[in-house]
Amino acid sequence: MNTTQANILVVDDEPSMRRYLQTLLEVDSYHVTTAQNGVEALRQLQNGHKPDLVLLDLLMPELDGLQTLERLRQTHPGIPVVMLSCVTDTRKVAQAIKLGAQDYLTKPFQKAELDAVLTHCLSQRSVASGEAAEAGEVEELSDDQFFVAASPAMRKIRAQVAQVAQVDVPVLMLGESGTGKEVVARLIHKLSPRADRTLLKVNCAALPADLLESELFGYEAGAFTGATRPKPGKFELCDKGTILLDEIGEMPPALQAKLLHVLQDQQFSRLGSRSMVKVDVRILAATNINIPEAIASKKFREDLYYRLNAFTINIPPLRERKEEIPLLLRHFMGLFAARYGRTPLSVSPNLVEACVKYRWPGNLRELENFVKRYLILGDESLVLNELESKRKGEPLLEESASEISKERPADLKSLVRSLKDEAECEAISRTLRQTKWNRKEAARLLNISYKALLYKIRQYNLDRS
Repeated sequence: MNTTQANILVVDDEPSMRRYLQTLLEVDSYHVTTAQNGVEALRQLQNGHKPDLVLLDLLMPELDGLQTLERLRQTHPGIPVVMLSCVTDTRKVAQAIKLGAQDYLTKPFQKAELDAVLTHCLSQRSVASGEAAEAGEVEELSDDQFFVAASPAMRKIRAQVAQVAQVDVPVLMLGESGTGKEVVARLIHKLSPRADRTLLKVNCAALPADLLESELFGYEAGAFTGATRPKPGKFELCDKGTILLDEIGEMPPALQAKLLHVLQDQQFSRLGSRSMVKVDVRILAATNINIPEAIASKKFREDLYYRLNAFTINIPPLRERKEEIPLLLRHFMGLFAARYGRTPLSVSPNLVEACVKYRWPGNLRELENFVKRYLILGDESLVLNELESKRKGEPLLEESASEISKERPADLKSLVRSLKDEAECEAISRTLRQTKWNRKEAARLLNISYKALLYKIRQYNLDRS
C-alpha cells in the first residue's frame, strides 16, 4: 500500500485540532475525513467508510476514545488506531493497547512524530495484525531464539507485542516455566524504538539478595570486602535500552522496594554511594509464580505488581497451543542438526502424533531437549517408547549397553551427559515428591545446598504437576 495515498479518519471533539490535523495530512497527500466525536465516527464506519487508519482522541464527551475504540475493535478489528491525548496517563495508554490501539501520541506533538507513527502503522499493518504469522512462520530473533505464532493464542500475543512494543510502559509476562517468556521479551525489544540499544537479562533467582542488588545497581569502591573499584550495575549498562528481570517473583522483598523506586523515579544509588544515578530504562519482567498467592503471603509487594503490570501478557503452555508442535519439531531438528554437524532426521507422522498427544509439562524446553535426544540417539522407536512411558507416568527406560555402543565415539560425551542428566532429574523429582515439595527438606536429603536445588529445579523444568 502506498502510505501517502491512505485514507485517514480523524476523530476529535476540538474543531481547531481537526482542522490542524486535516491540513497536515492533506499536505502529505493523505485522504482525510473527520468526525467530531466517537458516535459520528462509528456511524461513518457503519455506513461503509473504511479508512486505512484512525486518529482517535482519548478525551471526548458522550463517547470517549476508549469506548469508541472498544466498539470499533468489535466491528472493524483490522483498522489500525492511534490514540491522541493531551495527558500522559500510563494506565490509559495500557488500557488503549489492551483494547487494540496500535500507537499513542501526546498533544502537542511535532509533525515528525506524527509522520513516524503514520509510516510505521501503515507500512507494518499486516505485521501488527498478525497476518504474517497466519501461515505459522518462524520469526528469527537470534541464532537460537525464535518466535512461532501458529495458534490463535500466539497470533493474539504477536499482535499485542507489536502494539505494546511502541509504547514505553513496563510489561509483565506470566506463564509456566519454559513457555517462552524470554522470547516474547526479546520480540518486544526488537519491535520497540529501543531496538538498536542494549537488552540485558537478569535472572533474579540465580543470585542471593546482596549479589543481586550489586548486579542490578552496581557498587562503589569500598562498599564491601573485595570491592576494590567501582562497578556499574545492569541498569546503568542498559541506559536507553531494555532490562528483562526474569523470575522476578523470586526477588527478595527488600530489593523489591528499591526496584519500585526505580520504576517510579528512574533513579537509584549504587551500593556504598549516597548520590543518585539517573537512567532511562524500559523494564520487562517475567515470572511463573502465582501472583495473588505471593502477594497474600507477603513474598511479592502489591505496589510493585501494580507498577509492573501496566501491560500483562499471559503466555499459554505448549499443551494449549499444540498446533505449533509440528512446526517446532521441524525447526528444532534443523537448528540442532546444523549446530552439531549432524544430518537432520525425519519427523514422521507417528512422531508428530505422539508429540501432539503428550502434555509437555516442561513446555518448549522439554520439547527442545526431546529433539536433541532424538538427534543423538537416531532411533525413533526408542524416543517414542520413552515419550509413551512419560505420558503414562512410568519411569524412563534405560538404554542397553548395545544401544549405547551404536553411537560413534565422538558422541559418547554428549550421550553420557544426557543419561546423567536424566538420572539426576529423576532423583530430584522423586525426592521432591517424597517431601511434598518441601524444597529445604529435599535439599537436605539430596545433600546439596538449597540454592543448588533451586537451580536444578529450573534446569530440568520441574514443577508440582
